[in-house]
Amino acid sequence: MAHRVALRAQHPRSIWLMVLPMLLTVLLVAVWAEGQDYYELLGVSREATTKEIRRAFKQLALTMHPDKNPGDPSAHEKFLQVNRAYEVLKDEDLRKKYDKYGEKGLDEQQDGRYESWNYYRYDFGIYDDDLEIITLDSGDFEAAVNSGEIWFINFYFPRCSHCHQLAPTWRDFAKEMDGVIRIGAVNCGDNNHLCRRKGINSYPSLYIYRSGQRPEKFNGERNRDNLVRFSMQFITTTITQLWQGNVFSEIESAFSSGLGWLITFCSDSGDCLEPRTRQKLAGMLDGLVKVGWMDCTADEQICASFQVTSGATALFPPGSALNKPDSVLWLNTLDSKEIYNQVINHLPDLELLTSDSFQSKLAHHRWLISFTFGNKNSASNEYKKLQAFLRNDHIQVGRVDCIADSELCQSLYIHKPCMAVFKGLGIHDFEIHHGKDVLYNIVGFARDSVRAFVTTLGPDNFPSDRKEPWLVDFFAPWCPPCRALLPELRKASIQLAGQMKFGTLDCTIHHNLCSRYNIQAYPTTVIFNGSSVHEYEGHHSADGILEFIQDLVNPSVLILDPSSFTEKIKGRDEGQIWAVDFYAPWCGPCQALMPEWRRMARLLSGQILVGSVDCQRFQSFCQSQSVRAYPEIRLYPGNSRQPDRYTSYNGWHRDAHSLRTWALSFLPRASVDLTPETFRSLVLSGRDHWVLDFYAPWCGPCQHFAPEFEVLARMLKGEVRAGKVDCQAHYQTCQLAGITAYPTVRLYPYLGKKRHEQSGEHINSRDANVIADTVRQRLQQLLPRLHNKPKDEL
Repeated sequence: MAHRVALRAQHPRSIWLMVLPMLLTVLLVAVWAEGQDYYELLGVSREATTKEIRRAFKQLALTMHPDKNPGDPSAHEKFLQVNRAYEVLKDEDLRKKYDKYGEKGLDEQQDGRYESWNYYRYDFGIYDDDLEIITLDSGDFEAAVNSGEIWFINFYFPRCSHCHQLAPTWRDFAKEMDGVIRIGAVNCGDNNHLCRRKGINSYPSLYIYRSGQRPEKFNGERNRDNLVRFSMQFITTTITQLWQGNVFSEIESAFSSGLGWLITFCSDSGDCLEPRTRQKLAGMLDGLVKVGWMDCTADEQICASFQVTSGATALFPPGSALNKPDSVLWLNTLDSKEIYNQVINHLPDLELLTSDSFQSKLAHHRWLISFTFGNKNSASNEYKKLQAFLRNDHIQVGRVDCIADSELCQSLYIHKPCMAVFKGLGIHDFEIHHGKDVLYNIVGFARDSVRAFVTTLGPDNFPSDRKEPWLVDFFAPWCPPCRALLPELRKASIQLAGQMKFGTLDCTIHHNLCSRYNIQAYPTTVIFNGSSVHEYEGHHSADGILEFIQDLVNPSVLILDPSSFTEKIKGRDEGQIWAVDFYAPWCGPCQALMPEWRRMARLLSGQILVGSVDCQRFQSFCQSQSVRAYPEIRLYPGNSRQPDRYTSYNGWHRDAHSLRTWALSFLPRASVDLTPETFRSLVLSGRDHWVLDFYAPWCGPCQHFAPEFEVLARMLKGEVRAGKVDCQAHYQTCQLAGITAYPTVRLYPYLGKKRHEQSGEHINSRDANVIADTVRQRLQQLLPRLHNKPKDEL
């Protein structure tokens, strides 16, 4: 059965002597772990990133593992504690629960297992420490592959021997192609759902990803030259051969568009860039400069006009000329990375916006702004590529110097370097980027942000007294679950545009505001609806948030206190059935149940009433109701003469469907069982419309559908009768009806003296609402035919 948090536990005294040595060892470990929280156990700060947590755990695993400490009887228990800390802090949802409630907010069940020392030494993330290879996970995969850059991704599994054999080649290949395309890796051991979603069924699997196009799989021999050849074919940027007939028109055309030219002059002497290097540079500088080459043996005169007499390479920025001193950059290297760095350094910086121009520039255009504080960071040159990536999205790119314009930055509560999107509606409608400071992540953020309706909040625009509903995300930028939630908020804001406003509040900057609302963990999502304030508890996804908001607008779960419990549950009407969840907010299993409980309540709407009791708030009341563990799920049947009678749910699964099936089993049946005789007399020869469920008792889908059919029977009561035929017991009846699969739903409408056909009309659905709509539409179509029949045929 599903795990519950028990309030008390007892140890049998009869085995005391047997377990005493074990208890002493555990006690020693408990003393060692006491006072240390999970962050302290791993030796990381509460602001640590998932990568930092992973690195810290790996170091501890290599030194603390019991395999390395065979003489220490407490090594196993110590490492279990460290392993538990890692398993919690690496998981976004568990980390938030731990931050908010401590260990008592977690599911206490542990399996006591961990991997061997060799696993942590050799298999724990093959590419975690490689600078040229970007390890992607579920949180940033989509942003990466849709950024506009070309990605070559290695999907691997840590225990796969072929994956380990490929690793040295993949590293060499990554060094060769660094800066040309993005080289990535996905650990399918840690990201199983992502890999399954992408159709990965063997390891290693190597795929090229390009935005808006289908991924291409590499199927050749896995050596460096083949990998380079395969990836180079996807760099489709044009390299132009310049000659007497086009050179000046091509240069002028590019200059007028704000683009320069990187030209390599090829001659019998000197150095000329080879074709593969030109292709690499064309990909690396795509959208920033044009790349071309000139054959000086064939066009000696035109090369001479550029003052070139032997092989050479030069950058010609817009407006440059040979007679303008230092306007042309002559490059003295053949290395693609060195050329790229020199070119990117030579390109003009982003447009500088000042306090005088800031408001007018942002009033009617969408901007991605880099806020800087003095010295440029290592990414500043990469930011020059942003304009090229975002040109088709009509997003302009600029920068603000917060040292020179300190008042402007302070007014926006910007105190450190960051990127922010301004959405063309003035200077206060903006969103700050809190993802990775890498190009693909910034590009993805900018594109999503201009389409979404999420605003960065501060004291000046915080919706504490607004009439319209607001969803506010209280967060800290260092918190991984917070960063994972932000894209989901953008999705939800698009779906709820015009109905609810969305904002984010950085609690590392606005401490007082967060303290006012008693924010204890990040992220904490709160909905302000006039004078009402509701904290969101559930899965941090767009769908989870939408369901929660839908439930606020039209609540499906009644919040009960001792008074309303007595009135509504104890004083319920005859036939009225209640399902009640007794929970504690700090309890991990209770938190996991909340969204499923709300979903179940919506599925049961109109059939069973659903409520919940907060046992942290009403502790003595829950004790008086004999609630001993959380969550405690009870069903109070429709017998008002026994108001205290209930049945507890002891099932293993706590998903909405399982709970709904259990609850519906307490309702009186609305369908009838049919035998061969009653099938002929009531259905084929009767004067009623019938909808039938043909099933087999051993059939899993039939069992799954059974409660849905009862819902259908109640929905159609008074219009259409509902019956069930057991095809195991009445095989011949089902065979004559043409039943070949279970469950099968058939409609048998009454058509007057003309009896029902043996097979009825098939309905291809197992959803009660869909079936009911189909039945009603069909009967509506048949109505004119029945009205036109003579009375003696009815």
